[in-house]
Amino acid sequence: MLMRGLFWQVRSLVGDRTALVVQTISAIVVAFTMGLVIAWRLAIVMIAVQPLIIMCFYTRRVLLKSMSQKAIKAQDESSKLAAEAVTNLRTVTAFSSQERILQMLEKAQAGPRRESIRQSWFAGIGLALSQSLSTASWALDFWYGGKLIAKGYISAKALFETFMILVSTGRVIADAGSMTTDLAKGSDSVGSVFAVLDRYTRIEPEDSEGFQPEKITGHVEIRDVYFAYPARPDVIIFQGFSINIEAGKSTALVGQSGSGKSTIIGLIERFYDPYKGLVKIDGKDIRSYHLRSLRKHIALVSQEPTLFSGTIRQNIAYGASDKVDETEIIEAAKLANAHDFISGLKEGYETSCGDRGVQLSGGQKQRIAIARAILKNPSVLLLDEATSALDSQSEKVVQDALEKVMVGRTSVVVAHRLSTIQNCDMIAVLDKGKVMEKGTHSSLLAKGPNGAYFSLVSLQRRAPQNSNSFN
Repeated sequence: MLMRGLFWQVRSLVGDRTALVVQTISAIVVAFTMGLVIAWRLAIVMIAVQPLIIMCFYTRRVLLKSMSQKAIKAQDESSKLAAEAVTNLRTVTAFSSQERILQMLEKAQAGPRRESIRQSWFAGIGLALSQSLSTASWALDFWYGGKLIAKGYISAKALFETFMILVSTGRVIADAGSMTTDLAKGSDSVGSVFAVLDRYTRIEPEDSEGFQPEKITGHVEIRDVYFAYPARPDVIIFQGFSINIEAGKSTALVGQSGSGKSTIIGLIERFYDPYKGLVKIDGKDIRSYHLRSLRKHIALVSQEPTLFSGTIRQNIAYGASDKVDETEIIEAAKLANAHDFISGLKEGYETSCGDRGVQLSGGQKQRIAIARAILKNPSVLLLDEATSALDSQSEKVVQDALEKVMVGRTSVVVAHRLSTIQNCDMIAVLDKGKVMEKGTHSSLLAKGPNGAYFSLVSLQRRAPQNSNSFN
């Protein structure tokens, strides 16, 4: 929708508005020339008062247009409130909040009502004044034209011809002037298009000089990295952060929210570059790789799976760079514990996922996303809360499948549920952008109550007990 609006604004500037400007200039030249030829004395007077006529026409058009825009803007808040009330009708009805919503709507209408009254006064005065000045200027034209007719300088026919030519020209100029806001919008749109075209990306995905690996072992090293997200440069995520992820082994990243776990995933995928420090894969700086070629060896299953508006088969096959046969798709679905529920659907693998996968539940979408990653057969598998949308039974089955898939490949697992990462080769506990502890599940628990990992495990074990005490 945004691109469509931008297209129409650019078209409005380049096509319609440019044509209007050319038409207006041509009309002015022709009208002034004809007026001076037919009755030059009257034409000079009418040209002198032409700015007044133009201002009157322009004022009327702009006032009416601005009134409409301000009225729409003033109604925005109440319109949003009404839309939310209709969308959340079940919630409103469940809490018997109809009267409250109506009171909120009445309160939201108070401001627009006052604004409408104020605009009405301005519009009334402005329109009356412009109409009066326009009538006064016409009276002046006819009065002076009558004097010229009485003295025999011009004929009545010349008077009416000159009047109609120059008055209609004033209307054309006013119409063109009222489009200045559209011209400004169009020029801004053109400027934004060229700004995008001229923008230089700091991360070039198609660097012709980049190294294109046929295969990678998946040894990842993050060394002395300083990083902050571009949108929040004042919030430093990492300061001298380092971690070594061994090839062919599984590494789990745990810690409280905001500790930097998902940021590590973003750096490995090279969604961002650190301000300082290095991110290495197989001993080479990640910036030296041809990015698209490198990402062919990396698969990501994010916390919120993204499905496209197509069939389940198409969404799973999206993970493979080349054409795949039916057997490979079904095998990937079986490993992700997705084959049973897909087979139970009326259209099976040809079932439409809908826009952003709305036809499927959260757990179903997650399993399809996992199947897509399995089909890619990556050297580096990144799992960012990959089982977060699954129920406990499905989580166990999918977790078993993931553990089988992770064997022999580098796996980086971000998890809040610590029960899902107990079998990982290494567990790194992060806190405020630093590695507090690392080791296996048993070695970290052996540190006792003073250990950060032990505290996290104890906290999660205590939570179910507390929840049961309320039942």
